[in-house]
Amino acid sequence: MDNRNVIRTLAVMAGIAMVSACSSTMSDAPSIIATGSVVTNDYVIGPFDQIQVFVWRSPELSATVRVRPDGRISVPLIDDLVVAGKTPSEVGHEIEQKLSSFVKDAVVTVIMVSMSGPLDRQVRVIGEASKPQSIFYQSGMTVLDVVVQSGGLTLYAAGNRSSIVRVVDGKQINYRVRLDDLLKGGDITANVPIAPGDIIIIPQSYF
Repeated sequence: MDNRNVIRTLAVMAGIAMVSACSSTMSDAPSIIATGSVVTNDYVIGPFDQIQVFVWRSPELSATVRVRPDGRISVPLIDDLVVAGKTPSEVGHEIEQKLSSFVKDAVVTVIMVSMSGPLDRQVRVIGEASKPQSIFYQSGMTVLDVVVQSGGLTLYAAGNRSSIVRVVDGKQINYRVRLDDLLKGGDITANVPIAPGDIIIIPQSYF
């Protein structure tokens, strides 16, 4: 592990420790999220997503590409096309228009190969989840949905000291979430809704 990875790992561990130490003073995550936090389920392409551009009857123009950090892609006959922030259908129609000068009645389908979406539409899970990851937010998503997609908790997780970091009106707020009560005790009241951009931190048990 190089020095940069060591520093990143230590920073994450320190952040988890700080949140864990403050968990007793946090308020519980709200059971209702303001309407302004709700978004549609239409998938929006983000940087580092991988997409397949399929041009019907033109395999030479079809390609599988990864979205660059600047939100653009390049495919045959089209350079530097902005795709981040758009749905796959919107990108397909735009490619059809740009290909119209070269291909008569082009039909383009954009298929997601791997996806996480823009940062403001992701929910991130770090710490003692079996599979820490970024997950694309969908309307109505709950903390149980996120934990299940992350493979559950590790044997060393302190589920009831977990927290949700959320930005509300430009301010970062830490909420307590009781994952042990939810997963082991079956307490459905602990299954709180998630907002896009949330970070779920699952600390390690002291024992």
